Amino acid sequence: MGNREVLGQAARLASTGLLLQVVFRLITFVLNAFILRFLSKEIVGIVNVRLTLLYSTTVFLAREAFRRACLSGGAQRDWSQTLNLLWLTVPLGIFWSLLLGWIWLRWLERPDPNVVPHYGTGVVVFGLSAVVELLGEPFWVLAQAHMFVKLKVVAESLSVALRSVLTAVLVLGLPHWGLYIFSLAQLFYTAALVLCYVGYFTKLLGSPQSAKQQALPVSRMADVLPSIGRSRAFLNWKEAKLAWSFFKQSFLKQILTEGERYVMTFLNVLNFGDQGKMKFCSGLIKGVYDVVNNLGSLVARLIFQPIEESFYIFFAKVLEREKDATRQKQEDAAAAATVLESLLKVALLTGLTITVFGFAYSQLALDIYGGAMLSSGSGPVLLRSYCLYVLLLAINGVTECFTFAAMSKEELDRYNFTMLALSSSFLVLSYVLTRWCGSVGFILANCFSMSIRITQSLCFIRQYYRESPHRPLAGLCLSPVLLGAFALSGGVTAVSEALLCCAQGWPARLAHVTVGAFCLGATLGTAFLTETKLIRFLRTQLGASKQAGTTT
Repeated sequence: MGNREVLGQAARLASTGLLLQVVFRLITFVLNAFILRFLSKEIVGIVNVRLTLLYSTTVFLAREAFRRACLSGGAQRDWSQTLNLLWLTVPLGIFWSLLLGWIWLRWLERPDPNVVPHYGTGVVVFGLSAVVELLGEPFWVLAQAHMFVKLKVVAESLSVALRSVLTAVLVLGLPHWGLYIFSLAQLFYTAALVLCYVGYFTKLLGSPQSAKQQALPVSRMADVLPSIGRSRAFLNWKEAKLAWSFFKQSFLKQILTEGERYVMTFLNVLNFGDQGKMKFCSGLIKGVYDVVNNLGSLVARLIFQPIEESFYIFFAKVLEREKDATRQKQEDAAAAATVLESLLKVALLTGLTITVFGFAYSQLALDIYGGAMLSSGSGPVLLRSYCLYVLLLAINGVTECFTFAAMSKEELDRYNFTMLALSSSFLVLSYVLTRWCGSVGFILANCFSMSIRITQSLCFIRQYYRESPHRPLAGLCLSPVLLGAFALSGGVTAVSEALLCCAQGWPARLAHVTVGAFCLGATLGTAFLTETKLIRFLRTQLGASKQAGTTT
């Protein structure tokens, strides 16, 4: 598979991931609004902070390192050794499930059984569901490595739909089950997801002609299971050591990713009812931070996360670890530099647009969403702060997906020391800032940690391409004309907000929106005229993505 084809598949995978995120968000939004009519906010808080954190931590720590290690490198590998390594996620998942389950049951404050019954069962089932999901990990990596986009769409969509339907039916028919409902739905979701992947490969490998056409490294289902060869080692130890380096990093990254939940869970910054408000009750205006978190992270999760996941696979396939740009194949190094520069430009433009226009329209968005209760308090300040965080999040997602795909094992180990210090300071800073300035402390702590991570990645990229003619960091440079357009739009919309929003009634609000639409159109038009290199790249990838779709 050539660079062009891999890039087209990665672009298609990213666009598909974006579509899935949109669908899942809509389903979740509707389901949440329905559930809150029947269940208490304490149960919702336990599920969406405490139990979801147990599940996500178990899965992340057990598989993230193996995914990154096993998706790196080219086709020249012994896939039986790679699959053996992937099966180690299951015993590792059992270990984390038991350890974390014990902590969740013994160390953390248990909720009142009269308010939140069946807490112990919920902990056990959510831990079990994490282990069940890990049973499909070898199949998932095979599918990702060979860009089976349709399989990902069908498996994840079907699983989420079935979980949502089951949850809704149980909430409607048996609301007194409480945590039993979410536990059953979660276990059903992971089982359905694994069965989709297993069923697909069972059918595919049952037809030798289809398996050969897909150029799979396995020819029958037995080849996917752990195997011991007499003439070779059980594991590729170079791959295993790389996984260990990623594991140390994933442990620290999880702290940064789920930091606010850890602070809420272990330090009791908020009670269970407040946690339910923050994570699930934004539709009822019972948690300003939750509204800001959902609105602010919407674009980040919809756009940046699929891009990071998909283009990590591209960089991992194109580049060889242990080699800088001068020792790579020049065609591969040039392709990686071009893609990285374009992705940085997309991230920067998207993040700047959200930041510039978010500052002037945060108050209006919150006023429309929740009325004066949200728009007259600290909500606008929180959302404006989050807009800046989204800009940092966008840049960090792109820089890290390249950095982690190109770093050698030794470089990853050195990076882990920085992550260790950053994780510790993040937790302390989150706690201190939250005590000092409330929910905005979480956003400020996230901005701090994200800035440090971006700096680390930029230093690596600059060093990586230092001796080569390629300068992908040019993607972070905008033309003076475009910067002027952003600055002018920010000034005009700020004045418009001061004069027209939000106590002047709907005619004034519509005028404010019209001003913003005009400024946004002018800014995007300026970007279209000045960023011609990026426009050519996007057009090329759109065509490549469509072509890849006809062959997937």
